[in-house]
Amino acid sequence: MRHDNFFAHLHYSICKALGIETTDKWYTHMTKPVCEKGDVTVLWNQAVHTDREVTAYRSDIIIKNKKEETCTLIDVEIPADRNGVQKEAEKNLKYKSLCIEIQRMWNLKCTIVSVINGATEIVTRSLSKNLEALPGKHWIDSLQKTAILGTSHIIRKVLQCEA
Repeated sequence: MRHDNFFAHLHYSICKALGIETTDKWYTHMTKPVCEKGDVTVLWNQAVHTDREVTAYRSDIIIKNKKEETCTLIDVEIPADRNGVQKEAEKNLKYKSLCIEIQRMWNLKCTIVSVINGATEIVTRSLSKNLEALPGKHWIDSLQKTAILGTSHIIRKVLQCEA
């Protein structure tokens, strides 16, 4: 739930910036598997079928821009705070083969953007740079609030089970 809410918040901002129909508030936004506006397609949690076998074929968000001939793979992670830098490296390595296949099949320049936000608001040094690479305005404090609310929800559930 924490990952999905954080992810929906990010998806909302991207869709809004690209002119794709959204709701007034991010928390009422319903993520659709495929959203299109002109030459831009936003895929949410969709598998990419490739000619060659790749280990990771489903990124959280894929933004395919035919006009600019680009494709952006976005993967969100909310790890334990001490694992942020390690998770970012893992994500980039995990999707490298998919990125190469997309470049080959779709003839688009592909980039990987990892959005890593720790479970208790710790972020990687590259988070603001990575968010700038995405369409739209992304407020780190707002994304952190989404993550921390998800973490507090997890803690409440654990404490209720123990009581």
